[in-house]
Amino acid sequence: MELVKELWTKKDYKEFVSYLKNLEDKKYRDFHSKLTLNNNIIGINVPTLKDISKKIVKGNFGSFINLVVNNTYEEWLIFGLIIGYSKIDFNEKLELLDKYIVNIDNWASCDIVCANMKDFKKNQESGYEYILKLIESNSLWHIRVGLVLLLDFYINDQYLNKIFKICDSIKSDEYYVLMAIAWLLSICYIKYPKETLKYLNNNKLDKFTFNKTIQKIIESTRVSIVDKNKLRKMKRND
Repeated sequence: MELVKELWTKKDYKEFVSYLKNLEDKKYRDFHSKLTLNNNIIGINVPTLKDISKKIVKGNFGSFINLVVNNTYEEWLIFGLIIGYSKIDFNEKLELLDKYIVNIDNWASCDIVCANMKDFKKNQESGYEYILKLIESNSLWHIRVGLVLLLDFYINDQYLNKIFKICDSIKSDEYYVLMAIAWLLSICYIKYPKETLKYLNNNKLDKFTFNKTIQKIIESTRVSIVDKNKLRKMKRND
């Protein structure tokens, strides 16, 4: 199917959905459905979805976005990927991202699109203000988006201590929020071991999140055996 169009019509979009369904890989669908707990998956791998998104962006992707519906995991993920690939103003991207994250209901739809939002590298300050609003949300997926964006683009000298404060401030019992905090802090440790260890010795994390953070650091191949042994002794037992 031709994906670079001057204008997408409802007929085009209907053909597009049929095109996606013809790309179905049943084994991948069954495997990925179990990982994401999403039952509306066609079964198309991420590299293929990225390739499709890149092609759509070369044409009038705005008319495509206006037609996208959240009927399948792939349709909505393509919408999210297009945001990252598009050559539009950063504030416009944030507006589209707001529309995208409303329908996130699984970790993959969050993490894959966040990693593709590379304009956050060039717009650290305004991007950080946007992230703070997500963190303050009552939605677990909004909070996770904020945490994963921090993980992907903000583990640096300027924002490291701010990340620690954010992790201490979040009060949630949502699994996907707590695991995102643990993942974020594990990458902080890999990049800034001394600073992160100091934080881990004096933090406000609950037992589950703290122990998951230690576990994720230990699982990394970029951490020495000596450090792993020291970290194992830090796990909370009570």
